[in-house]
Amino acid sequence: MSDTTRGTTGGPGDGTRAVRAGLPEPVKHEPTLPGPVFAAHFHLPGDPTGPYTYGRDENPTWTLLERAIGELEAPGQDDVEALVFASGMAAISAVLFSQLSTGDAVVLPDDGYQALPLARAQLEAYGIEVRTAPTGGDAQLEVLDGAKLLWIETPSNPGLDVCDVRRLADAAHARGALVAVDNTLATPLGQRPLELGADFAVASGTKQLTGHGDVLLGYVTGRDAEAMAAVRRWRKIVGAIPGPMEAWLAHRSIATLQLRVDRQNATALTLAEALRERPEVTGLRYPGLPDDPSHKIASQQMRRYGCVVSFTLPSRTRADRFLDALRLVDDATSFGGVRSTAERRGRWGGDAVPEGFVRFSVGAEDPEDLVADVLRALDETAD
Repeated sequence: MSDTTRGTTGGPGDGTRAVRAGLPEPVKHEPTLPGPVFAAHFHLPGDPTGPYTYGRDENPTWTLLERAIGELEAPGQDDVEALVFASGMAAISAVLFSQLSTGDAVVLPDDGYQALPLARAQLEAYGIEVRTAPTGGDAQLEVLDGAKLLWIETPSNPGLDVCDVRRLADAAHARGALVAVDNTLATPLGQRPLELGADFAVASGTKQLTGHGDVLLGYVTGRDAEAMAAVRRWRKIVGAIPGPMEAWLAHRSIATLQLRVDRQNATALTLAEALRERPEVTGLRYPGLPDDPSHKIASQQMRRYGCVVSFTLPSRTRADRFLDALRLVDDATSFGGVRSTAERRGRWGGDAVPEGFVRFSVGAEDPEDLVADVLRALDETAD
């Protein structure tokens, strides 16, 4: 894994960048991070020119957040644009439906986020061919010919498989396809898809980017002005915009991103190492483990491995008992928050996982306390 402190541009480290990202130039007597701007419209005499006209199109609070996200996803690259959305799915949908038309083909992962099948059904209803393949082993290469867009999710959710982004991006571009990477699990401090050749980096800011389980947010970053203009137009058409309060909370939360990510990633590795010693645990996945099937490629393209650990317990009943016995972990969906969460993922019915499969999101608790709680819960629920 490459240096997790300094950026590839030789600029400031990740912590410095996160703390300063998107801040305006200082003005005497003004706050360093201006408060949220609540406005549906702006004063606009004469011709409709200027940055702010109507609240569905632009907002000063979005502008600062978008600048911050762009600085994290592509530090030192002024040609990258970021757009924020009301949720991660709003961001995903904006890329898919702004770039694809009837008769086009798209390649999706068949082991990705649970809501992707919903998007697939709508794409097919619009006459768009949808092909799928697993994330692991770069299997999407096999169904790439003739596609307009390749959608990559790495690490995949919830199975934590990893693919070679640069290899897939190069192959897609050689075939005339665009490439989008869902960067939710990695965050821009773990992986920078645009530097690996992707055209779009997309993420749910609901997760570790904001990290407190109290904001729904999504974003898209990209370098191609024409492609991003289409994404922006889609946002305008469907009105999938974040509220100013959510945008402000997200920007405030980014300041602690590096602190949270480093703590959560380190504890995730500690937890994965402890789970590896448990006989009732099978299918353990964490890209940071040296013996994980994804570790080699992850270590080449990721700067941090993420806060999610997945594993399988012998049965649905055992997994439910284990989750109920945890004291420091909330039984909840989503991931990336400062409070650890876990769930039996099969309860939703949309993921191809065993009934006892557990997705565990490591929070910011003291690692020894969290590991002790997990091991105690395993011991107490042993058959």
